[in-house]
Amino acid sequence: MKFLRDALDKVKPNFEKGGKWEKFYYVYEAHDTLLFAPNSTTKSKGVQIRDAIDMKRMMMTVIIALLPCLLFGIYNVGLQHFIAIGQPDASLGSIIWVGVVQVIPIVAVSYIFGLGTEFTFATIRRHPVNEGFLVTGMLIPLVMPPDIPLWQVALATVFAVIIAKEAFGGTGMNILNVALTARAFLYFAYPGQISGDVWTYIGEGNQAVAGFSGATPLSIAGESLINGENVQQTLNAFSYGGGASGGMYGFENLFLGFYPGSIGATSVLMCLIGAFVLIVTGVGSWKIIVSVFAGAYGMGLLFNLIGANEFMMLDPSYHLVIGGMAFGAVYMATDPVTASQTETGKWIYGFMIGLLTVLIRVLNPAYPEGIMLAILFMNVFAPLIDHYVVIANKKRRLSRATV
Repeated sequence: MKFLRDALDKVKPNFEKGGKWEKFYYVYEAHDTLLFAPNSTTKSKGVQIRDAIDMKRMMMTVIIALLPCLLFGIYNVGLQHFIAIGQPDASLGSIIWVGVVQVIPIVAVSYIFGLGTEFTFATIRRHPVNEGFLVTGMLIPLVMPPDIPLWQVALATVFAVIIAKEAFGGTGMNILNVALTARAFLYFAYPGQISGDVWTYIGEGNQAVAGFSGATPLSIAGESLINGENVQQTLNAFSYGGGASGGMYGFENLFLGFYPGSIGATSVLMCLIGAFVLIVTGVGSWKIIVSVFAGAYGMGLLFNLIGANEFMMLDPSYHLVIGGMAFGAVYMATDPVTASQTETGKWIYGFMIGLLTVLIRVLNPAYPEGIMLAILFMNVFAPLIDHYVVIANKKRRLSRATV
């Protein structure tokens, strides 16, 4: 590390004022402070809290929490590929290799174009590079289907960084979750690639076996509703084809995540491991995570009581493990910038996300993955929730005040 530190110090004068690369100083500074803790200290007098944790370190904690989802996503993409071509018993090495070849380029494109956009704005505006994209660059690939064209990933990433972030002033100023904005952009601009039934990489030179369907569980539920079938029974009996046994959309497999879907959002187990890391380190709010699940379960129970159609009669626990509910609750809803900041507001914010997710899924099959729209919708209302929570706190305290 000393060699790297010496190398950075050697080129630093070129980026400082008067140097030949002066306008790229903040690009240099971003790499320097990512690799090493800043050596600057406060000069003001008075009590100061000194801590080794800065925003970059906090973002790295989130990335560590995302690793279980990424690694599982790589494995699952490879597994779904071999199920699709009728080779579900392929070797572990082959499965992982297919997953790596398909997933890593998506991650690379996300970071290259996202950071490139960030560096461009930092150079033009002459301000430090915002650290927020360290996490966003990983979230964007994990909410994409594995067969998404790379040019669409690049386009969506640039769009999200500019419109959902830089237009509002950068990290800490944005209203909408950047990664979900990228997905929403593709969902409405290129729905055929992101909302189709088959979200499974098959690859050139391969052909899906007869009877194979890469349909996601939410699309199966929507089709069952349209056909007047029992949604619960259809999910439990569903089979991929290609040598896979039935019941692939039973509760246990939905919890584990071995089915087609977004790269990192299928496994509830992996999301819970990430949630543990975020909660223990204090980076993520357990109140938001719990309240999202509570809102979804509560809405599912309410629909059970109404029972107007078969989708409403789905066991509420299925809503917690199906699709990207867990991923959204753990990694998206807890975004410290776009979520509610007050403690009471976090309960309301999370509960409404869960409630709206199930509401959208059941009442509007055109948007089967309701968690995306629910979080973006509540991002807009988070400041309003906090406002009324603060007003209520003021009134309560004034009522107890004595003159």
